[in-house]
Amino acid sequence: MVRSMTGFGRAEVVENNKRYTVELKSVNHRYLDLSVKTPRALSCLDGNVRAEIKKYLSRGKVDVYISFENLSESEAELKYNHELASKYAAFVKEISEEFGLENDLRATRLASFPDVFEVIEETDDEDELWAGLKKAVDGACEKMVEARTTEGENLVKDLIPKLDNLLSIVDFIQERSPGIVDEYREKIYTRVKEILGDNTPDEGRLLTEVTVFADKVCVDEEIVRLRSHIETMKKELSGNADVGRKLDFIAQEMNREANTTLSKTTDLEISNKGIELKTEIEKIREQIQNIE
Repeated sequence: MVRSMTGFGRAEVVENNKRYTVELKSVNHRYLDLSVKTPRALSCLDGNVRAEIKKYLSRGKVDVYISFENLSESEAELKYNHELASKYAAFVKEISEEFGLENDLRATRLASFPDVFEVIEETDDEDELWAGLKKAVDGACEKMVEARTTEGENLVKDLIPKLDNLLSIVDFIQERSPGIVDEYREKIYTRVKEILGDNTPDEGRLLTEVTVFADKVCVDEEIVRLRSHIETMKKELSGNADVGRKLDFIAQEMNREANTTLSKTTDLEISNKGIELKTEIEKIREQIQNIE
């Protein structure tokens, strides 16, 4: 299914007394641009997170927010560095005696010196952390894909009628084009007769003139290519995901053919339809920018 690049996904997993929460928000982008905000306790898993998300998404600017909470009772230990405390006390006493100052060092003051006390926390197993976090990442990605798919279906519903309208415009141009040559032939014959009066015009030269004109305004090739591009786009929209780049290229080619058609025509009605054609193609291109 066609998917949009706009979406949101959130998942929360509690495992081994640890809570993992992952939120994903995405908007349009030419490539996959991941911005991952990982808490310090899970920073070692940043690469794992990115690799896992790439299994689900191929395009879009994706902001990833991860939070982590250890629900178990703290098993941190407090270590007293006796040797370092003794050195601090000895140096304070030495300073006191050297400068004749009162040694007012108290136990609370000594305990506040750097590294006299050290908190030692239990290190979590990286594999265990990833097992829980992966479940949260997968859950959030699945919700994201679901949201993108729903939005993609809405985009297809909007694009198909626009493509059908393009076909109707192409039909008009194709039907109208032969009439331009006929009108030109009639106009040039009438004009020549007005100039020559009773004299017989050179049929060969008139035919050549009409043929040259017909060749200049002929848009048969452009019409064939436009139809092909429109049908191809409709087919791609009913296919698999990851078609955004291809659809954008097709839209560019459609716009190119519309420009050529406009440049060739001398007919006001076809010119108006050509402008309408370009307007509709631009609307389609804007919507395609949202497709993954």
